[in-house]
Amino acid sequence: MVLEPGTDVPTIRATNQHGDAVQPGFEAPTVLYFYPADDTPGCTTEATQFEALAERFVDAGVELYGVSTDGVESHREFAAANDLSFDLLADPEGRLCEAFDVPRVDGRSQRTTYVIAKERVVAVYERVGPDGHAASVFEDLVDTGLVRAE
Repeated sequence: MVLEPGTDVPTIRATNQHGDAVQPGFEAPTVLYFYPADDTPGCTTEATQFEALAERFVDAGVELYGVSTDGVESHREFAAANDLSFDLLADPEGRLCEAFDVPRVDGRSQRTTYVIAKERVVAVYERVGPDGHAASVFEDLVDTGLVRAE
């Protein structure tokens, strides 16, 4: 069972595609999206669509992170191949999946997205379709008043 809206989020720390330790604060509006695997068709679609809107997210004050159970080197190659500007967090042991109660199948996280603000879960998207998901999340952030569309 995923974390429900209103739930306090856990403190996490992970390594990004550059080998840097990252510890999101979750105070600002944050999109944390879990995806099954680097360099697969659906995950590439989802990542590139988040990247296409990354500037809008940043301009609206939203932090954006992708998470999968792939390792740092896989994330590095995936981010470079797709010109991704946001952090991909490596979770090969599944600790982030566990902390956020994201189900795993064959060691891979199920596609689940969290919107977080002020260290609390605001919204959860489970088993989402990758095509159009980034735009839907941004629209929902605007509709809920968490951000303003510029």
